[in-house]
Amino acid sequence: MTDPIRIANCSGFYGDRIAAAREMVEGGPIDVLTGDWLAELTMLILQRSRAKRPNGGFARTFVTQMEQVMGTCLDQGIKVVSNAGGLDPDGCADAIAEVADKLGLSPTIAYVNGDDILGRLDELVAAGIDLAHFDTGEPIGDTSRFITANAYLGCWGIVEALNAGADIVVTGRTTDAAVVCGPAAWHHGWARGDWDALAGAVVAGHVIECGTQATGGNYSFFTEVQGLTHTGFPWAEIAADGSTVIGKHDGTGGEVSVGTITSQLLYEIASPAYLGPDVTARFDTIELDQVDRDRVRISGTRGEPPPSTLKVAMNELGGFRNEVGVALVGLDVEEKAALVEAAFWEALPYSPDDYASVSTRLIRTDKADPETNEEAMAQWRLSLKDPDERKVGRAVFDATVELGLATIPGFTGLGGGGQQARPYGVYRPAVVPADLVPQHVVVLGGPRTVVESTAPPADVVVEPAPGPTASAPGGDTVRAPLGTIIGSRSGDKGGNANLGVFARTDEAWAWLDSFLTTDKLVELLPEAAPLTVDRHRLASIRSLNFVIHGLLEEGVAASTRKDPQAKSLGEWLRARVVDIPAALLEGA
Repeated sequence: MTDPIRIANCSGFYGDRIAAAREMVEGGPIDVLTGDWLAELTMLILQRSRAKRPNGGFARTFVTQMEQVMGTCLDQGIKVVSNAGGLDPDGCADAIAEVADKLGLSPTIAYVNGDDILGRLDELVAAGIDLAHFDTGEPIGDTSRFITANAYLGCWGIVEALNAGADIVVTGRTTDAAVVCGPAAWHHGWARGDWDALAGAVVAGHVIECGTQATGGNYSFFTEVQGLTHTGFPWAEIAADGSTVIGKHDGTGGEVSVGTITSQLLYEIASPAYLGPDVTARFDTIELDQVDRDRVRISGTRGEPPPSTLKVAMNELGGFRNEVGVALVGLDVEEKAALVEAAFWEALPYSPDDYASVSTRLIRTDKADPETNEEAMAQWRLSLKDPDERKVGRAVFDATVELGLATIPGFTGLGGGGQQARPYGVYRPAVVPADLVPQHVVVLGGPRTVVESTAPPADVVVEPAPGPTASAPGGDTVRAPLGTIIGSRSGDKGGNANLGVFARTDEAWAWLDSFLTTDKLVELLPEAAPLTVDRHRLASIRSLNFVIHGLLEEGVAASTRKDPQAKSLGEWLRARVVDIPAALLEGA
């Protein structure tokens, strides 16, 4: 049996800490250095970069990191696997080769592509492939409006590249977990039907793909964690059976605990059957154990065959947008908002019906008997979208400025998008048959290999692991914020918001499971009331996961919410005051 492989993360998003690669390579022993650069929004950002500079659709920060650590990685036999190739994995590989040449180094560099199906959309539609929006069912329509279309590839192209001797592997749009699952499958020699082992590696990849979110970053109970001014990045030590120990280099900031790992497990998932191109990982079978300080073992993960389709992320230019905001201070806030809105439309040479989208919000952050000027402030906020840039540009700004001396008392705090309209993108998810999207593996200076994306057929059914058997305490209750005892992690899944909540004791889980029904969630978060909400139980990690469909409208780039990625949704929920059994609050 092979020894465990230690796979480190050095990036959770495009723009993460540049020094992290050097910290992970020099801070302790690792076998593989990985990172994730490709959030759904990032593909749109990279397309804008590519439009300005041919072959520029990759994460240049990764190339900078390679210049810093390439020599050490080669000396120590550390493999590098990254999805920083984005829309131009070949361009990224060439850029790394240029850095290597400048440093006098000769690594074997490979890239994996085949995910970009933008140029194939008409062909696929003509062949009868249904690329309808998989949330709404909306037909694909005119394919010429899309500017990106990328299928989420799995780990086997990475395995092929490593088998070919690659020291550095760059991919396009793989799943976030593939850059971890690939090295693990390569090292342990797994087959495509090793569902449980693959599922364990996918879970490990999901935990570390967002970097410091596994080591105390964005953690509900952050006040208990030391060293968050410079949080250490995580690594996953994956065994031959797929079980994993998550840790971080000794002496670095943050913490690896059952709490931080549970929190990250809930990040941006949907059903406990976590679909992927290589395996369906059952998150409701996971077991967590604190085996040492800053060491958490993940075991018991079961896997099922993946679907026969791959997820496709498409982006189109939705048009242009602008936003304005006016502070409403002191008394008569609702009347002030009504006057500002009426006067704005009077001043603007367009009516609300002239726009593709109009969204108005009255944001009540004001307090009664305010002790500071800021505590007296609410805000009227208007968002406009339209394909015609002129209608959402200077005219919107000018109409708002005209109100300054003519409408409400205390007019101040003018803010928003300014005089220029901003383009925005619309995210659209679909699926495509996996057998139509093979992976292409290219070793620079060598051959191109085609790797099929389809998985072997199998009939495997996994049952959820049983949760704790403790009962919720009875007796008196106390009004307190839900977050006094419950943690959360929230984020975006296209136009949907994901909200995970977890308990840290068996008794608190028993109470949470009975208390936080879908109806109760909607009561606590009224914004979700008109929307479809899914509730999923993950009893083995004392957690619930909610998916709020459509909360983010047409996706992050198009959302008009103050928090377009739903990152703070969980903290809002934790701030709501509810009746909690007094016994659960003892010592909290």
